[in-house]
Amino acid sequence: MSPPPGGLPELLKVIVWGSTVLAAAAGPAEDAWLSAYLGEPVRLVWLDDPTRRPVNPEYGEYGDVVSFADGYPLLLTTDCSLHQLGEWLTAAGDQPVPMNRFRPNVVVSDYQPWAEDRWRRIRIGSVSFRVVKPCDRRMVTTTDQTTGERGRRPLRMLAARRRFGNGLLFGQNIIPDSPV
Repeated sequence: MSPPPGGLPELLKVIVWGSTVLAAAAGPAEDAWLSAYLGEPVRLVWLDDPTRRPVNPEYGEYGDVVSFADGYPLLLTTDCSLHQLGEWLTAAGDQPVPMNRFRPNVVVSDYQPWAEDRWRRIRIGSVSFRVVKPCDRRMVTTTDQTTGERGRRPLRMLAARRRFGNGLLFGQNIIPDSPV
């Protein structure tokens, strides 16, 4: 989306995962289309300035930003950790869950389960990333991404096997060292 002809977009205060940030209004036509589709009045916004929302300064560095994603630019997981979780679920009489329950941006193969817990830096092509914080999982992981149905897995198993402090951990949040 681009600014409307002859001017800057209207900026609206929106809340994204607890952070208040200014976002650009898409426009009346887009609002009308989405409202009709959803069956209720809504406003569609976009982040016209990607530097507006910083990551949590406790884990990031000055200049680290995130768009409308949860709290960090990217989420990394490993297929071996998912496989291990699946084995635990199967042993408990439950079904394994697919990777899409965790909504990662990057999935790494051919490492030992939970190897990502020890990583501090990774490189993907020519871009290096800091591995800054484990990802604390919540209710979305219990939702089948195809049907929308909710269950108890995998949170119950993460609570039994991957609880650290108050967090049920799966995956790592990563931040690029430079804009990509």
